[in-house]
Amino acid sequence: MEILEKLISDASSFVWGPPMLILLVGTGLYLTIKLKGMQFWALGHAFKLIFDKEENAKGDISNFAALMTALAATVGIGNIVGVATAITMGGPGAVFWMWVTGLVGMATKYSEAILAVKYRENGANGYKGGPMYYLAKGANMPILATLFASFTILASFGIGNMTQVNAVANALNSQFDIAFEITGIVLLVVTAFVVLGGIKTIGKVTSLLIPFMIGVYLITSLIIIIGNFDKVGDAFNMIFYYAFNPIAASGGFAGAAIAAAIRYGIARGVFSNESGLGSAPIAAAAAKTNDPVKQALVSMTQTFIDTLVVCTMTALIILMAPIWTQGGSAGELTLKSFEFFLGDYGAIVIVVATILFGYSTILGWSYYGEKAFEYLFGEDKIKIYRVIFIAIIYVGAVSQLRLVWNFSDLANGLMAIPNLIGLLLLAKIVSSETDRYFKAK
Repeated sequence: MEILEKLISDASSFVWGPPMLILLVGTGLYLTIKLKGMQFWALGHAFKLIFDKEENAKGDISNFAALMTALAATVGIGNIVGVATAITMGGPGAVFWMWVTGLVGMATKYSEAILAVKYRENGANGYKGGPMYYLAKGANMPILATLFASFTILASFGIGNMTQVNAVANALNSQFDIAFEITGIVLLVVTAFVVLGGIKTIGKVTSLLIPFMIGVYLITSLIIIIGNFDKVGDAFNMIFYYAFNPIAASGGFAGAAIAAAIRYGIARGVFSNESGLGSAPIAAAAAKTNDPVKQALVSMTQTFIDTLVVCTMTALIILMAPIWTQGGSAGELTLKSFEFFLGDYGAIVIVVATILFGYSTILGWSYYGEKAFEYLFGEDKIKIYRVIFIAIIYVGAVSQLRLVWNFSDLANGLMAIPNLIGLLLLAKIVSSETDRYFKAK
């Protein structure tokens, strides 16, 4: 088992090494240039479209529900633990590189969604789309489409299920002494009620859950920031200064080179917002719209909300508190930082956020995996996937998951490779669709 763990860990480190990070950011930068920086000048228009309703639009769920489903999968443990890991391993400057990843990632997310809607199909279980469809139909690469769908199914069981359940179970056990088995059973039941209802039920639940959980998290964060406003300037100064300068060891903090800030900032940024991985466009393809650009603009706001808003709040509070310089586990850093300012209430907010963020990620990824399974095995096999996905929840709650975490990272990274190839090959179509829309406007 140890040999297998090392092989998977080494493979994951290789896949998520510098070449992958350069490819992810490079693709986003290329698309940003090709689209004339539209994520900056069209962001206001994109937010207006979130609640837009087109007459006689084709699709299964509203623009808002599609966005909430995608946010459900991305606003998760990465926003809590991922940011803490970036700072612990790369120093405050890592946050700057997370922002860079988010800004160029908005162009990537936009491009993914355009292609997802353009090449989607309508089947017995509603609309279906995503990288497997634009790779097969647009780029004429069915083998890459099959690989992407296979990696997505594996990732849905790992990063989208067991690892999230495990994080929730650990949070409940450590703070409230709730048995892992009980958490597993409860999560299995409440997930089954939603997942078995398909995308329409998932869309309804996430439309209620996501605004509430993000709202509570941001309000709590703003209370801390406003109440300690004198520390905000120092936090921003550290972010910008150490993005381009090494930071020395201090107290329990081991120090970090510029390369570490870049590496961990980009890696954790991508882990959080998933731009380039190809997951979110699967949800975008279900949106009620007759124009791919409209839903793409809405999808673009997802990366902005996840990285530029939620991750930034987490980072500021960590850097405003002194805990990050004292060493310790990245997994506890965010909780202890909130607790430093708000006492027990701060700890409770992080525990509740971990539970809700983890659960929402399970819902979003259940749909991603389902559509990938449908692509490979046919529309009549969806129930098989749903039963397996639900059953695995209990396994995730009661198991030690070091191997699963590494395997999940590996599968997640392998999703990105065929997707990025498709985006680069189809960039001209993304550009022409964008020009058509904005010229008409």
